[in-house]
Amino acid sequence: MYARSLGLAVIAMLMAAAYAFAETPGHPQHGSMGQMMPPQDGAAGPDGCPMMRGHDMHGKHGMMGGQAQSSSEPTLAGQDAFGAIQEIVRILEADPNTDWSKVDIAALRQHLIDMNEVTLHAVAEAKALDNGVEIAVTGEGRTAEAIKRMVPAHAYELNAMGWNAKTEELPNGVTLVVTSEDPAQAIRLKALGFMGIIVQGSHHQLHHLMMAKGEHGH
Repeated sequence: MYARSLGLAVIAMLMAAAYAFAETPGHPQHGSMGQMMPPQDGAAGPDGCPMMRGHDMHGKHGMMGGQAQSSSEPTLAGQDAFGAIQEIVRILEADPNTDWSKVDIAALRQHLIDMNEVTLHAVAEAKALDNGVEIAVTGEGRTAEAIKRMVPAHAYELNAMGWNAKTEELPNGVTLVVTSEDPAQAIRLKALGFMGIIVQGSHHQLHHLMMAKGEHGH
């Protein structure tokens, strides 16, 4: 009886020791079927540091971790005219055939100032016509000067696009008349109004480059 009791006591001690070992931090835990269980968030790893899902033992992102951060730099110039001039200068510098003796960035800057004045400060009063629209574009000082330079030049482009455009100078601006024999186009012109008409065409960007090269101006 004594030997049997001693044997049972030894078995109980061994089982207790095994259980305590299994619960030791860092030791893999097992499920009820003896399968390996993943470590819990915050459980100590082999180096004694807390482990998190999605991280390896060194704290680095694993395959399931967050997306890798990529460095980037700003692309916006911060001011429209600045950005437009910067773009033109880069094009000129990349072109080995640029004739720097003719380049006139100052003229481009003045034109961009004109665009700013006409876009933001000009007063446009439109009157509907049966076949189009008549618009009195006026302003004061620098704005009036910009109107007289830009609007007649743009009328030429509108004619090249198939509309009938003409201008008449006013003391403080220009009257712009744009018409079409097509009733659908006449409706479109009325809807576009001054700014919708003035932005028509894709010649503006090329015009800026030619102006900077000293090859063309209003």
